[in-house]
Amino acid sequence: IAPGVNIIAGWTGKVGPSGLPDDSRHVEFNIISGTSMSCPHLSGLAALVKSAHPEWSPAAIRSALMTTAYTTYKNGETIQDIATGMPSTPFDYGAGHVTPVAAFDPGLVYNATVEDYLDFLCALNYSSNLIKAVTKQDFTCKLDKKYSVGDLNYPSFAVHLQTASGKSGSNSTPTIVKYTRTLTNVGTPAAYKVSVSSETQYVKIVVEPETLVFSKSNEKKNYTVTFSTTSMLSGTTSFARLEWSGGKYTIGSPIAFSWT
Repeated sequence: IAPGVNIIAGWTGKVGPSGLPDDSRHVEFNIISGTSMSCPHLSGLAALVKSAHPEWSPAAIRSALMTTAYTTYKNGETIQDIATGMPSTPFDYGAGHVTPVAAFDPGLVYNATVEDYLDFLCALNYSSNLIKAVTKQDFTCKLDKKYSVGDLNYPSFAVHLQTASGKSGSNSTPTIVKYTRTLTNVGTPAAYKVSVSSETQYVKIVVEPETLVFSKSNEKKNYTVTFSTTSMLSGTTSFARLEWSGGKYTIGSPIAFSWT
């Protein structure tokens, strides 16, 4: 789970374990938490998956780690947020608790190419100079092409929804957001059925098609998710989960809604 919590790590002897100026203790190791603490663990797991699948791209490896992660205990209850004692959310655990063995054989992956990331930079309104600084290559965004950050073939969904303005602060006109994703078969042939679970009844989620059939390795299939909702109070957040299940595989994706 990222960020890492209570990770044993090497520690400089120049600073006490508390980091306070008057802490004169000297230790070789300390227990610390944060995104930097999860990074070496997840990087090591990514290297492990890469050793098993040297032909996979970084995006495919990330997808395998994310979509096979679990978010509940064996009894079915959601992983607890130890800070609050309440059930955690994707804002706490991201895609979930990584399962290295399952990541070796994820069934399907959300892959992405260099061109996909270039389009993503265009969606962020990067200039040609900024893109070259990042990629070390010349690339110009097309003026006649509509770019969207939501088009990146990522294994999760961040759905930004607008809060209606006006005297009442509400609007019966639905907001519609669509995302298209591409899945690549890296497992055995199987037919996959989609399922969606959501903690809110105010967002209608429709996946088309509802079934994807893969008959050969590296076969690609597209699907579209449509989110429809009416206005909610600004600052409202909610969560859902989308899963493709087929054969021995389950490919899960967290969904986060936010209204602003």
